[in-house]
Amino acid sequence: MLDLELLKTFVSVVDSGGFTRAGDRVNRTQSTISQQIKKLEEQLGRPLLIRHRASKSIQLTEDGERLLSYARRLVSLAMEASDMLNSQDMRGVASLGVPEDFPLDRLIELLTGFNQRFPDIRLDTRNGLSCELNEQLQRRELDLALIKRNIDQSAAIATWSERLEWVAGAQWQLQQQSIALVVYEQGCLYRERAIRALEAAGQRWHIAFCSQSLASIQAAVSANIGLSLLPSSAVRPEHRIVTDQLGLGTPPPTELALVASSRLLSNIQQCLADYLVEQMAGNS
Repeated sequence: MLDLELLKTFVSVVDSGGFTRAGDRVNRTQSTISQQIKKLEEQLGRPLLIRHRASKSIQLTEDGERLLSYARRLVSLAMEASDMLNSQDMRGVASLGVPEDFPLDRLIELLTGFNQRFPDIRLDTRNGLSCELNEQLQRRELDLALIKRNIDQSAAIATWSERLEWVAGAQWQLQQQSIALVVYEQGCLYRERAIRALEAAGQRWHIAFCSQSLASIQAAVSANIGLSLLPSSAVRPEHRIVTDQLGLGTPPPTELALVASSRLLSNIQQCLADYLVEQMAGNS
């Protein structure tokens, strides 16, 4: 019979993108994580992960890919059973920061599911630019936050890669003199990425529309006001992806990271973190 703890470690390594991040997430050393993965591979009699030591990244083998969906389901069922038995003891408040461009329907789904599973935990949810949320984490004004950031090796409970696309409206045409941009306000990672890419290519640009709201950005793009750099999850059906037409190359991906204000989480904070990882992994 497979050891549930080993399966949880396996899922953590995959979701975190490596052994070091998985160790940070579950408060174990990298060597312990490595030993647990090795033990799981020995139990199954086949390799599950390919380790790229130069880049410190991991890649699933074919058997690892097959096991992952089963492992997620088993871990999720175990967490649900534990949550059901312990929910009577979970009372209190947890605060969560969510970036401005997080899809509203997905956010509502997450919050509704959490409230149904943990009715006695009051969730204080705030949204803002990732740079603002990060500052609130540093000041301990938030317990947890989902942060948009460049892919790096800094501590996170879990990370999910985001593909970026240059997006325009159906009638948008490239202007050689100066490209009109639709962007978020200063401090937004996508804004910085867009401007840096255009300047590196020697392309003139100007800001035609600026907002802190994802819905406003999407509407401005749909109205052909200008070009925008957005995560693929924010591209609407009426938008046109023009990444290949611009000649700027494929934008490097960013990541959505679940970050905590402290390495030591309370039971309620850990409960929220586990729930978010479970739900986000199931939809990644």
